[in-house]
Amino acid sequence: MGNINREYLRSVIFGIEDSLVSTTGLIAGISIGAESRRVVLLGGIVAIMVEAVSMGAGEYLSDDAVAELDKIKRHKDKPMVSGFLMFCSYLLAGLVPLLPIVFFVYPSSIWVSVVLALAGLFLLGFLKGKVLKTSPFKGGLKILIVGGVATAFGLLAGYLFKI
Repeated sequence: MGNINREYLRSVIFGIEDSLVSTTGLIAGISIGAESRRVVLLGGIVAIMVEAVSMGAGEYLSDDAVAELDKIKRHKDKPMVSGFLMFCSYLLAGLVPLLPIVFFVYPSSIWVSVVLALAGLFLLGFLKGKVLKTSPFKGGLKILIVGGVATAFGLLAGYLFKI
């Protein structure tokens, strides 16, 4: 894997995948359930900000705990770097499904969001496969399917609990 730190790679992949899935599921579900562009935008912005900070802090705290346990082994990962990478990955990936709500006509913009997020999931898996020297297509398909199913739960929740 060359110079790539596997823990940092894990943080980036986890942050991007989680943000694309949860942000898309959230805004799609809110869009179907509330049918209000302003509510969708507010929910999306709040979710991205809170989750980016939460994921970054959680990554920092969990890496810090591992570093404490591994002091004898000279733990090489830096918890602050892992936390920062998780924060940035989540924040930036969250914009993928949110920005179409801003720039495209609502409510059809939600489907642009879903398609872009699903494409982002496939691209993430494809790039992971390239970096890890495994099948890029299989990697893309795997993350697309897992993330797509998880995203569908947001759509289902919005439909079932429509207000």
